[in-house]
Amino acid sequence: MHFLYPAFLFALASLAIPVIVHLYNFRRYQKVQFSNVQFLKQLQEQQASRRNLKERLILAARLLALFFLVMAFAKPYINKQDGAVVGQQRNVSVFVDNSYSMQTLNSEGSLLDQAKQKAKEIVGQYGIDDRFQLLTHDFEGRHQRLLSRDEFIDAVDEVKITGQSRLLPQVIARQQQLLRSSHPAGGDLYIVSDFQRNTHSNTKFNPEKNVSINFIQLKANSLPNVAVDSVWLLSAVHKPGDEEKLVVKLHNYADREAAGVPLKLFINKQQKAMASFTIGPRKTLTDTLSFSGLSAGWQRGELQLQDNPVTFDNNFYFAFNVRPQMPVLIIDNGTENQFLKAAFAADKFFKADRTPEGNVDYAGLSNYPLIVITDVKNISAGLARELGGYVKKGNTLAVFPAVDAEVESYRALLQPLSAAYPSALISSEAKVDRLNLQNPLFKEVFDAMPQNPDLPKASKYFELSRAGQADNIMTLPGGDAFWAGFKSGAGRVYVAAVPLNDDFSNLQRHGLFVPVMYRIALLSGHDLPLFNILGGGESIETVPLRSTEKEVLKLSNNDFEIIPDVRQQDGNTRLYVADQLQQPGLYDLKKGDSTIAVLAFNDNRSESDLSYLSADELKKLIPDGDSKVINSNRPLASTINEVNNDTQLWKLCIILALIFLAAEIALIRFYKTGVAVTAGQATSTQTTQ
Repeated sequence: MHFLYPAFLFALASLAIPVIVHLYNFRRYQKVQFSNVQFLKQLQEQQASRRNLKERLILAARLLALFFLVMAFAKPYINKQDGAVVGQQRNVSVFVDNSYSMQTLNSEGSLLDQAKQKAKEIVGQYGIDDRFQLLTHDFEGRHQRLLSRDEFIDAVDEVKITGQSRLLPQVIARQQQLLRSSHPAGGDLYIVSDFQRNTHSNTKFNPEKNVSINFIQLKANSLPNVAVDSVWLLSAVHKPGDEEKLVVKLHNYADREAAGVPLKLFINKQQKAMASFTIGPRKTLTDTLSFSGLSAGWQRGELQLQDNPVTFDNNFYFAFNVRPQMPVLIIDNGTENQFLKAAFAADKFFKADRTPEGNVDYAGLSNYPLIVITDVKNISAGLARELGGYVKKGNTLAVFPAVDAEVESYRALLQPLSAAYPSALISSEAKVDRLNLQNPLFKEVFDAMPQNPDLPKASKYFELSRAGQADNIMTLPGGDAFWAGFKSGAGRVYVAAVPLNDDFSNLQRHGLFVPVMYRIALLSGHDLPLFNILGGGESIETVPLRSTEKEVLKLSNNDFEIIPDVRQQDGNTRLYVADQLQQPGLYDLKKGDSTIAVLAFNDNRSESDLSYLSADELKKLIPDGDSKVINSNRPLASTINEVNNDTQLWKLCIILALIFLAAEIALIRFYKTGVAVTAGQATSTQTTQ
């Protein structure tokens, strides 16, 4: 048996008090005169014997009640390791929440400081031979080992706030992994956190054998908070000097309205726009900010909110590239198509490159957001395969069949892309009878639509097969597609029913041809993501780089610099930074001394919702077993001893103390020490004598 508070055992000295009172009972007696005391003496002897027994029983009840009361304050327990091997160490894993929400202040200071103090109190309740693991949201490699008590305390002092945020199942899995691999297996598991609602799933946890899970919840205040959740640009292609529209999604995470929240937009550290918003409780708001005056090159964007007292999510970063020219690749049969050449030469923003079908550089396809195939009789299987991957990654392919097109090769290219393909030649005249004005390609093409527009006409054309969800640009009588668009993966495919040849139609000479081709080009391809999320663990897409290049790429921000892992996947260049980046901001991707891209990183907005799980909700996450939720206001010493020990005896001591107090009361009230003697009985006795 052991005692949690052995100092209380000194109070056992108080057991002498009832003994002293019993031995030195200085009661005063009243003298009564009797004519004959012979019978009175016999009565006194009988009463003294019963009275001595009663007093001894009362004394015993008092001593036992006082004894068990003192024992209850000392909190005795039976240690579950009493039968274990002497000197066998115990393994303890302690998770300290160091996410942004732990910067919140309450009456006792910051939550992180409280969590670090609780972690030190936990290890203080274990033996000198026990071993401890410290885990934080960073999941650092140095935290994947067991430490001595002093090493653990030093490691706790080094814990700082991080932008990383893990879900509760991930934390518990990592803790149990270490305890499972340690010797002896199993141990005690503690999680010290504010337990934000958004960062923890509702998954129920099944502790492994010999592992106890203990949640220590710190009391945090629910604070008002507004943050930028996401942004996107409405323009697919960004030209120097053009007006840009940035859509901003704001989120109010509080239970009350946020009124007059100011927002500023900075591009290359110059303020471009400013607005003020009012958002309802637990609502989101989407609005558009307009700006212009951009020159060619990478644009560094930043949104700044003025939202106190929570400030860790007041900045949102994004980056995009304004191209001086847009490259377009034309694949032909070796003879340049004069109509496409003239169309793209009319605007200096477009830079049209051409290559014969048999000389395509497959590795460089990703450099072009738009590829146009024209006048190719037979599309090779290799080119069809590469173009299929090119489209599904988010690029755009425009197809104009050759006059003598082999339809099977076009079928092999277009059918896997869920696009229509030329199936049969129709040798009859037809005229486009309808334009799909709802198609984004016709946006800003017409100032006003005429009553009887002059639409393209064909003397012969290829019938396009029926395909998935077609978005026709132009339609012939009877519903046949003359020019159709299809979504394929992340990209799009546009297929025309006629070659760009005067023998088939006047499409290439019609006034709609150039603006539609421009719109296809301007809406083609895809920009790099405007921003990336820290801690996601996923690869990051960047500008295409040749796989043969051996130069080292670097990500740098002011004095900070890392070398990411660079991989080529399906013609794309992707970066893997793992947990090397910890701070949000704008980072330059450099090759040598030149900046080839700017990448923006933001923290996960799950930390912005400062609402927390209740103790009852936490208990529901834990199945019946050796686990518990511990309130931070409760002394950790007693709680941890409850975790470490099988049998707590203090409750039994209180019950026994109450039982013996009740026995004392019963003895005093109901135990009679003598027999009542009436006057008649006394007279009869005297007469007999």
